[in-house]
Amino acid sequence: MPILIVVFVVIMDQLSKFYIQTHMTLGMSIPVIDDIFHITYVLNPGAAFGLFEHQTLFFLIVAVSLVSAAIYFYPRIPKKYSLLRFGTGLLVGGAIGNVIDRVKTGYVIDFFDFRIWPVFNIADAAIVCGVGCIVFTMVYLHKEDEANG
Repeated sequence: MPILIVVFVVIMDQLSKFYIQTHMTLGMSIPVIDDIFHITYVLNPGAAFGLFEHQTLFFLIVAVSLVSAAIYFYPRIPKKYSLLRFGTGLLVGGAIGNVIDRVKTGYVIDFFDFRIWPVFNIADAAIVCGVGCIVFTMVYLHKEDEANG
């Protein structure tokens, strides 16, 4: 596991959420680029897009399962697949960042607000980027396998 990636994501996620909590009031929105990007303090009791509200136990089970699977499978990923390894680190770091919030409070602090998309946080972005890296690698591997017969 690229432990430095995991630790970096968790620290940046938790520090940013702490800063938002201590410097903004709930619902407050600060325009960074008018009508395009704001910093908006919201509490999310669900998953991405508000799905599965107030299902803390469900999220904990999913996150623990995900992290456990990553720890099990990571050593089996060939070193040449560095993007897959990097994506796994992002995914695990993001999952841990949001689990910390859910265990402490039962909800997740979100603040990146692009106005046309649900508000999200650093952990969410890491999860999405991690999944993107993993999917890209899997598609690439599939094409490589097809090319090699």
